[in-house]
Amino acid sequence: MHPFDVETLPAGRWRNGGGATREIASRPVGAEEFGWRASVADIHRDGPFSAFPGVDRTLTLLTGDGVRLTCPGEFDRLLARAGEPFAFSGDLALDAELPGGPCRVLNLMVRRGRWTATVDRVAGPVAPRAGHAGVLYVLRGRWQVGHHGLTSGQGVWWDDADDEASAGAVVPLSADAAALWADVVPTG
Repeated sequence: MHPFDVETLPAGRWRNGGGATREIASRPVGAEEFGWRASVADIHRDGPFSAFPGVDRTLTLLTGDGVRLTCPGEFDRLLARAGEPFAFSGDLALDAELPGGPCRVLNLMVRRGRWTATVDRVAGPVAPRAGHAGVLYVLRGRWQVGHHGLTSGQGVWWDDADDEASAGAVVPLSADAAALWADVVPTG
């Protein structure tokens, strides 16, 4: 497993100036077109979200007072509770509104037909399954994976080829522990 701390990941500014993205992982490495990608985005102002044709997305509020995602004729959804995932098609052109100011979200994207993904809020031990990829992002409390202690804003990611990932569990160490568990499964 590969540990990360969001605050030490490089931030890339959006072309439209509305936010910044910190990439956790993108697979396969060096490929022009990702199979799956996990990142944390800081959304600074209202504006459009980029469309990603052929991609399924799951967005989860991490911090802030929420983000309203709208797509005329499709949905109008306010993500107001931290840790509540929302899945949608990346084919859609969305607008984001920040009713309470800037926020931070976890953005998981998978190439449709090659990968599927689910994101769940967890409070107990979890372990990657053999052949799956994914991310664990700590929302609060203390967690342990191998020799790595994790706290809020930290986590681990693994690839489907990481043999040692399925050998160990990620375990909560405090009563207030909560994390996001993203399970990314190859379809072929």
